[in-house]
Amino acid sequence: MVVTLTGDVDRWIRRFNRGNESGPRLVCFPHAGGASTFFHPLSVALADVAQVVAVQYPGRQDRLGEPPLTSIAALADEVVARVAQLDDRPTAFLGHSMGSIVAFEVTRRLEADPAAPKPLILFPSARPAPSRGRPGGVHLGGDEAVIGSIAALGGTDPRLLGDPELLALILPATRADYQAIETYRPEPGATVSVPMWVTIGASDPAVTEDEALAWREHTTGDFDLLVLPGGHFYLTEQIEVVADRIRTGLLGVTAS
Repeated sequence: MVVTLTGDVDRWIRRFNRGNESGPRLVCFPHAGGASTFFHPLSVALADVAQVVAVQYPGRQDRLGEPPLTSIAALADEVVARVAQLDDRPTAFLGHSMGSIVAFEVTRRLEADPAAPKPLILFPSARPAPSRGRPGGVHLGGDEAVIGSIAALGGTDPRLLGDPELLALILPATRADYQAIETYRPEPGATVSVPMWVTIGASDPAVTEDEALAWREHTTGDFDLLVLPGGHFYLTEQIEVVADRIRTGLLGVTAS
């Protein structure tokens, strides 16, 4: 079930259940090729403590008819405009893979605006720090290059990757997301002030522990890194562990 928000915000930010109406809000940012529904299981696991919502990028699922965006800056600018319209409550951001970078850039923009609501904590997941992004040109290759990259990360049903009709639906947005993340370059010295709790999978081919530790260079707040068993999509196998970590982080920043 998707709970309707209001106006244009509803196109960009999805809410799957009521959650804790008096608790903090967790805004989740999907990976490249991903959609808001990726976070539905997490929203269920955190329903006792938080109102969990997820960003829906254009070009996928019910936004299939909209052109996907091809830069992190464009995605961040659009999300900032919608987050600013949400009701006032303590808020945290969780990004998975590419979503970690989008969440970071949204946080930077909100912190630069004295009148904007600010997140209290940022949870990057499965992504090297902004300053440690790996060179890549998957978006410049053919469909097989994109499909190969998706397959290498795991987490996608092989039957989907072998279905030409389904691939025709998902590849344009996925390629656009790859372009966005592969062409992203952070501003020199880009930092945020919020605490940053990073989580990665121990066998994730897309991020090393050193690359994850480098996130601490991008915050003036507290930093923590947790390495869990699993690969790039460790989160789907470790929902309760991740939920407990987020629950602890949320309680820590909202206890006062």
